[in-house]
Amino acid sequence: MGKDLRTYLEQLCNARPNDMKVVDKEVDPKWEITAMIEKLRREQEGFPAVFFTNVKGSDIPVMINLAGSYDRLALAIDTDVKNMVPQYGNREGNFTPPKEVGKDEAPVQEIVWTGDDVDLTKLPIVWHNELDSGYYIDAGPSIVLDPDTGKQNAGIYRHELQAKDELGFMPNPAHHGAYVLRRYREMGKPMEVAIAVGHHPAWPMSGVSKLGGIGGEFEVCGGLLDEPLEVVKGKTIDLMVPARAEVVIEGVIDTSEEAMRHEGPFGEYPRYYTGVGTMPFIKVTAITMRKDAIYQTVFNAHTEHTCLGALPRMGSLYRRVREVMPTVTMVNLPVSGMGRGHAYISLKKARDGEPKQAAFAAFAVDPLVKHVFIVDDDVDVFNEEEVLWCMCTRFQGDRDLAMIPYALDGHLSPNNYDIDRNERSTDRHKKIMSTKMIFDMTKPAPPTFYPPRCGVPEDAVQKADTSILKNFNSLEQILRDRS
Repeated sequence: MGKDLRTYLEQLCNARPNDMKVVDKEVDPKWEITAMIEKLRREQEGFPAVFFTNVKGSDIPVMINLAGSYDRLALAIDTDVKNMVPQYGNREGNFTPPKEVGKDEAPVQEIVWTGDDVDLTKLPIVWHNELDSGYYIDAGPSIVLDPDTGKQNAGIYRHELQAKDELGFMPNPAHHGAYVLRRYREMGKPMEVAIAVGHHPAWPMSGVSKLGGIGGEFEVCGGLLDEPLEVVKGKTIDLMVPARAEVVIEGVIDTSEEAMRHEGPFGEYPRYYTGVGTMPFIKVTAITMRKDAIYQTVFNAHTEHTCLGALPRMGSLYRRVREVMPTVTMVNLPVSGMGRGHAYISLKKARDGEPKQAAFAAFAVDPLVKHVFIVDDDVDVFNEEEVLWCMCTRFQGDRDLAMIPYALDGHLSPNNYDIDRNERSTDRHKKIMSTKMIFDMTKPAPPTFYPPRCGVPEDAVQKADTSILKNFNSLEQILRDRS
């Protein structure tokens, strides 16, 4: 049996039993599910994933916040948080082709709704944040076919529930799915699409990976799983879909400029409601699922949104930037930059100029990276205090800051601008640029002298025995014991 959501949940419960909670009481998919997660975050009760078994209006349970912790995502690729970035990069680069299986071996097609039976409202689609425009599917990578290469591409976009058989389709204009959509529009042809919801975390993470060229996500998923992703042909479309997913939604997009509909707002990764305007929509032709399906959602504009978007990008940046600059030692996309906008990169600098080369590569790999901070390899990029310390002690703005205006970005940051430098434009299709910056916070390359940083000898630190520590209960008692 191949890996899927269920095998991962078993792994999680065995390794981290406190990371999963269950709610049997009936909950409303509008705000009640996400309110529970926000309450858990505020109370700092371990911030677990939560399985809601009784969702109003649906017979299908809901899983949320599964990706809300780096510990859980690291477990999915059989490692820990300390080693997750290089492990992700290594597995991502181990392209493993998918394995086609027959329909009788595809649990996701145990139940099939077509024609008049198609009804998205029977799914427990969640209304997440207060000012979202409605119920959104946000955890399932969308699969499309590049008409020029014949490769399938998968990416996570947002899909607004617009009718029982219609869903919005909003890809970031800088992402490959948007390029494929525009190509079909140029050709005057409709575009088939499938949304695969609920699978091993390797599936949504592969949809976030930043790869060279269009396609490759199915192969990346196999690398992350350490086994081929099992796929099966869709019921009503000519696309291969994950055979062990929980739910697959199949459909067709009319790509003409006239077939557009108002979409949004929706709480996005910058933690603002952004991206409002006209977008194409999917006419759903089939919904397939397991007979005991689990619906998975991601809490948008929240910690889960940040973590799920960050780790795959970190792994991609680590792998692909090292191809340009092999001296790179680690990459972090901190939560302070929503797991996208800030990149902290450490390298073992041999020559001046290397930091900017690494930064240029990072911008090329992921257009959503806005600010790149380059530090030496003696700095832990996961320690934000150390990174900012470098800004004070190794950085001079007039020498070490590079500014790149009018660079391609996404369209969801509230202060991005168009070619006329208009930040208040209401046309989200044009407001896709930002000013990017490189902070070279490294010491001069050898042999130039730079004072060594202070520290206790490392061997002394390793020898220190912390087991001899005792509680400090009473100064009077301590002084008495000494005498």
